[in-house]
Amino acid sequence: MGDKRAAKADSGGERAIMEDMATVHMSEVEVARDLHAVLAKVKEGVEIVIEQDRRPVAVLRRPQPAGRNISDCIALAKEYEAKLGFAPVPGEGFAQDVEEGIEGRQQPVRNVWDE
Repeated sequence: MGDKRAAKADSGGERAIMEDMATVHMSEVEVARDLHAVLAKVKEGVEIVIEQDRRPVAVLRRPQPAGRNISDCIALAKEYEAKLGFAPVPGEGFAQDVEEGIEGRQQPVRNVWDE
């Protein structure tokens, strides 16, 4: 794959957006002009490289998901079961531990800006 970039100039003569597959290069002025649209692109999975004087200064991308997804957990459990030769049975306090973990994740995040 070569470096295929499409550059467009806006009415102000500034370099608008340079796209390289799922990466978009934008100036800080362009980002400030329409942050809502930039965040919408990030939510779609596009990586935004913010440049100042045509040099990268920051990168916006979706955060990596924490932990494993459920299909990975099921696959790991099946591997473990095959390795053991039997299905492990959760201990007595397992359900309570799971409930406490779920409740702990539902607590609101402390916002330092509101203090």
